[in-house]
Amino acid sequence: MAEAVSTSVTTPLIPNQHRNHEFDAETSQLGFCRGDVIEEAKKQLWLAGPLIAVSLLQYSLQITSIMYVGHLGELALSGASLASSFASVTGFSVLLGMGSALETLCGQAYGAKLYHMLGVHMQRGMLTLLAVCIPLALIWFYTSTILIALGQDHEISTEAGTFNRWMMPSLFAYSLLQCLNRFLQTQNNVFPMMISSGITAFLHIIVCWALCFKFGLGSKGAALAISISNWVNVLLLASYVMLSPVCKNTWTGFSKEVFHDILSFVKLAIPSAIMICFEYWTFEMVVLLSGLLANPKLETSVLSISLNTCWMVYMISVGLGSAISTRVSNELGAGRPQGARLALQVMITMALSQGAAISIATVLVRGVWGKLYSNEKEVIRYVAEMMPLLALSDFLDGFQCVLSGAARGCGWQNLCVYINLGAYYVVGIPAAVLFAFTLHVGGMGLWMGIICALFVQVTALVAVNARTNWHQEATKAAHRVQNTSLVIDKAT
Repeated sequence: MAEAVSTSVTTPLIPNQHRNHEFDAETSQLGFCRGDVIEEAKKQLWLAGPLIAVSLLQYSLQITSIMYVGHLGELALSGASLASSFASVTGFSVLLGMGSALETLCGQAYGAKLYHMLGVHMQRGMLTLLAVCIPLALIWFYTSTILIALGQDHEISTEAGTFNRWMMPSLFAYSLLQCLNRFLQTQNNVFPMMISSGITAFLHIIVCWALCFKFGLGSKGAALAISISNWVNVLLLASYVMLSPVCKNTWTGFSKEVFHDILSFVKLAIPSAIMICFEYWTFEMVVLLSGLLANPKLETSVLSISLNTCWMVYMISVGLGSAISTRVSNELGAGRPQGARLALQVMITMALSQGAAISIATVLVRGVWGKLYSNEKEVIRYVAEMMPLLALSDFLDGFQCVLSGAARGCGWQNLCVYINLGAYYVVGIPAAVLFAFTLHVGGMGLWMGIICALFVQVTALVAVNARTNWHQEATKAAHRVQNTSLVIDKAT
């Protein structure tokens, strides 16, 4: 096995300093040539397009279910929305964050042409995330009890608890899906993900309608449909990975190597999870805090619609963030620091353009957007008032998502933990409470606190990226993949 690993490395892991110094001299005088920029933009669009589609299609499962439930009544919508927020805080965000560690490990290993390690890293991720799902499922089982203890409305909490119990099987499917997505994404094999997600989203519309209305399960059917659809997606992608010749070098079957250095994955997965959770929890906390405002059913419904809208737009930025994470990790793993820097500069331009377009579109549709979720005139009017704030938060959130993606590609998860902690919990949540409860701005005040947090986060990430020594980052990536291969060599 040691021979198999060593012979797969066809490019040096340590950057070619002579080549990079020559490239630095050229770029310091002329900058990146136009051809390099255009070529990089093509690579990123080829990656980002399918990844955006994957993010939107996979997130559409939750959106579709909430839309169906919204037509069952205000209580059903409030319960399902609160359940989704609770599920995101206590389950999905944790698994998403831990899975993002594979963007660093698999991406840099692929750039260094340690292809066999992608399958090993993925299996480590699956094993770890499935183990974490057990306590998370227990938390979901007691959703209503926990929400009532936190002071939420008893009737809404009971509805939310029922919804999450029926959605529990999706927790385990989601954990596997995160690992499969990162495994394929980091080797630039994104079209199978898009096809699989498209098939799943289409089937989900039919399954959700049938379970909600045809079989009379109501909101329980919407939750069960999410579980079924996630498992369908997992089975489709797993079949592709095991059967496709495209993955023959990166997936070589189940291996005992998974257990030899699982701690290395855990050490990166924990800060990855904290980094993501600090951000996601703040957004979801807005919905929980809205339940403490006057008229909690209205506030919770509108803030949930706003959050779902924000996440749907955010999925576009997630696609861009995943693309830049892949490009940066691949370039650093291959020992090309200037390529990583160019990739980030090109993606920043794309992100700013996308953010401006989305913000304008958000303002333009403010009068009709609420009608997609509810028939209540009061809800529709309130949503229209929230949309300008959503436009600003969408712009800032999209920009930080790209910068955070580059950070994951470099392996800066520990640094981002401190940035997100300060932005969201030192600034964002206190500001939200101040606006909403002290200044009595209500639900809009909660969202103003989110905007304050995003501004701080973006400022910090811009400063970090501006001061980055890309040669040093390439060296760190080389050491990371070398240490991984040495562990395998010793174990075999």
